[in-house]
Amino acid sequence: MTRPTGVRVFERLFRAAGGVDIGKQDVRRYRAFVDAMIDDLAITGRNSARWNGRDVIAPADLPITTGLRERMREFDELDVAAEVRELLRQDLRRPPGDVTFSEETEELLPEVFGGLSVVLARSFTLIDPSLVRPGTEHWDRVFELFRLMW
Repeated sequence: MTRPTGVRVFERLFRAAGGVDIGKQDVRRYRAFVDAMIDDLAITGRNSARWNGRDVIAPADLPITTGLRERMREFDELDVAAEVRELLRQDLRRPPGDVTFSEETEELLPEVFGGLSVVLARSFTLIDPSLVRPGTEHWDRVFELFRLMW
């Protein structure tokens, strides 16, 4: 039985970005992470845009830190980046109904999630340097880490 292409692409992403091996169930966890992050980004961006008197979220409204910008550059250098971008463009969950992204922001989102994916993949070995295959408890810890900082 062969795995769907998306699963293989995300497996390669996590291996390249963080040196960890993930499986089909982990890809589901990753997709849930991406869905939650799109909501958080959308709400933060919406609030920033409104503060600046706009209804449409511009790239400057997104909470992109210097560290995330660096991880976005690292993501761009990965061999698997183009495939990940394409998958994210095809299947990125839409933001809440009261949020509108500008075209430039829509184009930037796969890069943002690529950078967040690099951070996510590397977080596993930060919490356990010998980790090769994250389990549920590792995903829970990493998600908690993101909740603390995001």
